[in-house]
Amino acid sequence: MAVTTRREVPSAISVAIVDDHRLVVDGIAAHIGARRLGITVVIREATWSGLLSHPAFPTDVTVLDLNLDDSIAIGTKVRALSAAGTRTVVMSRHADASSIQGAIRAGALAFVPKTESADELIAAIRTVANGEQYRNSHLTGALAEISISDDPGLGKQEHRALALYASGRSIREVASEMGTTEETVKSYIKRGRRKYRDIGLDLGTKILLRRHGIREGWLTPE
Repeated sequence: MAVTTRREVPSAISVAIVDDHRLVVDGIAAHIGARRLGITVVIREATWSGLLSHPAFPTDVTVLDLNLDDSIAIGTKVRALSAAGTRTVVMSRHADASSIQGAIRAGALAFVPKTESADELIAAIRTVANGEQYRNSHLTGALAEISISDDPGLGKQEHRALALYASGRSIREVASEMGTTEETVKSYIKRGRRKYRDIGLDLGTKILLRRHGIREGWLTPE
C-alpha cells in the first residue's frame, strides 16, 4: 500500500515597512499585495517606536528607511532588529558609500536606493528572507571600499566616547552622559583616535570623526 506524504505549503514572508512618508509605505505595500508573490505586509509604520510596539513585530523582514525623523542611529536600529530575529533591508534616498557601509556593517542584508523600482525592493526582500545578502550594484561597490583591516580594537568606553562626541555633543556633555570626568573623556577620545591612526585612518577633526561615525552606523546622516 502506497504511503502519500503531505507536502507542506511554505508560509508567506511577513514584512514590516517603516518610512516616515505614508505615501511611500502605502505604495510599497500596494505593489507587493498586487503581485501575489508570497510576501505579506503585516506592519506599516512611520516611526521606529511604532514598529517595536506593533503586535505583529518581529516580522521575517523589515524594510527600514535610513533616515527616519528621530535621533537613533541606523546601526542601533539594525542591531536591535537582528537581535529580535528579523532581517533588514535598508532603503534611502542617499546611495553614497558611507550610508551603505554603515547599514551593512551593522548587519543589514540589503540596501536599496529609493530611485530603484519596487521590483528591485521585492527581489531584495525575497533574498534576505533566506538569510542571504542581496548584492546589487550599489552594495557591491560600497563593500569593495571596505578594508577588512579597519578594526582599531577600541575598548567599549573609547567607542562610546567617540560616538557621543561625533554626534555633536561637547566634552562636558559626553562626560555627563557617561558619568565620568571631562579629563577621562578626553583620554578615551585621544586613545581612540590614536588607535585609528595606527591603522591609517585620520579622525583628528570632529568633521572626520562624524563622517566615520556615519560610515560605521554610529550616526544617521542628516
